[in-house]
Amino acid sequence: MDISPETPWDTTPDLSARIVTAIARLASVMRAGMWAASTAEQLNPAQAEIVQLLHRRARGMRLSWLAQQLSISTASASDSVAALVSKGYVRKTRAADDGRATALLLTPEGEQLAGRLEGALDFADDAVSALPHALQVALLTGLFKTIAELQKTERFPELRVCLSCRHFEPNKFPGADAPHHCALVGAPLPIAFLRIDCAEHEPADPTAAQRNWQIFA
Repeated sequence: MDISPETPWDTTPDLSARIVTAIARLASVMRAGMWAASTAEQLNPAQAEIVQLLHRRARGMRLSWLAQQLSISTASASDSVAALVSKGYVRKTRAADDGRATALLLTPEGEQLAGRLEGALDFADDAVSALPHALQVALLTGLFKTIAELQKTERFPELRVCLSCRHFEPNKFPGADAPHHCALVGAPLPIAFLRIDCAEHEPADPTAAQRNWQIFA
C-alpha cells in the first residue's frame, strides 16, 4: 500500500500548544531571574514570592490565602512565613474582619525588600517595552482572555485585577477607545490601563465579577 509522504508541516504542534510552550519558557526564564534575586537576599523562591504577594497590602492577608496563591500546603506556607518573621520582614496581627484570626503584613523592612525584588524582572519588562504599543495592548488583551478561560476551571488564583473589582464598570462607553470606567477615580478605563494587581482593589460581588470576566471569555 502506498504511503502518502508527510508535508513539511505535518509534525508542527497546534498553535495553542506552541503558545502554551512559549508562555512556559518565559515563565522559566523569569523564575530563574527571581531565583537569583531571592538568593542574593538569602531567601528561597517561596519566601520571595510571599514578600511580593504581601507588598502594598495594608490590610494583611491570611496564611490560607498565601498557600492558595502559591499552590502549596498551609504547612509549607507556614514554614516560609515563620522564616520571614524571624528575618524581620513579616509581622503578624489580628485580622480586621475577625479578631480571632491572624493576618500577615510586611514590616517596613519587608516593604523595602519587596521593592528590591521588583527589579529582578526588569529584563523582561524591557523586552516587552520594546514591542510596539499596539502589540503590547493586543498581548495584554490576549492574556486577559486566557485568564478568563482559566477562571472557568477554577485553576487560577485570586487576583487584584480590575475585572474583579467593585469599582469596575464594564462597557460603560461601548465602541469608545476607552470602553470601561473606573468609579474609584471617576475616569474612562482603556484596555491598556487594566491592572493585574491593583493596591486599591476592592472585591466585587461574585456575580458581577463573573459577568465582567465574560467580557474577555
